[in-house]
Amino acid sequence: MNVSFFSAPKERAIVEEILAWSAQVLEAPSNHFNGLPPCPYAKKAWSEDRVSLIFKYEHNYQCLWSTLSQFDDAFDLVIIVDLAEDRDPETFHQYLDGVNEAVAKGVFIDKDLWVMGFHPDDDPNDFVEDVSFEAGTDETYAMIFVQRLTKLHVAADKLHKKGYYAAYDGLYDSDGIYARRAELYRRLTDGDETS
Repeated sequence: MNVSFFSAPKERAIVEEILAWSAQVLEAPSNHFNGLPPCPYAKKAWSEDRVSLIFKYEHNYQCLWSTLSQFDDAFDLVIIVDLAEDRDPETFHQYLDGVNEAVAKGVFIDKDLWVMGFHPDDDPNDFVEDVSFEAGTDETYAMIFVQRLTKLHVAADKLHKKGYYAAYDGLYDSDGIYARRAELYRRLTDGDETS
């Protein structure tokens, strides 16, 4: 990721913070994941410039809708840095769940997409909290992640079979999240959009 692409000081500071957080937290080996990093694919995606960062300043979701309707396969992941999010975490995540259902129904034409988010008021993740990370900016922002459902599901399925998510089950219902994503994947590949 070329940080110099972002000329606004606020955007550059946030990009640097996200890159540092990824390197120190997501890409570092973890005992919670049998010595693998919390996100085993992050380092490669960053190093191959397969991550796009978009800044959202408006209270509407046009930025997300455009990303979904014009997804660019030059990237494995699009991160929308949402500087205007003012809803509580539950409402934010419920909205994104609804977006996933709309994607599955073809509202954005391309059904092979998955959306998930991070809200600044989300409960801390116990599996990455043991890493002491110093924030690089005082800005508060949410993040919306958009990626191909098929790529994500195939990668997650490999990890799931190895018990990678087992430590999450008691606290974060990873099996429930995995099952929901698997169901949308099944509907996409089988063409059964009614169940």
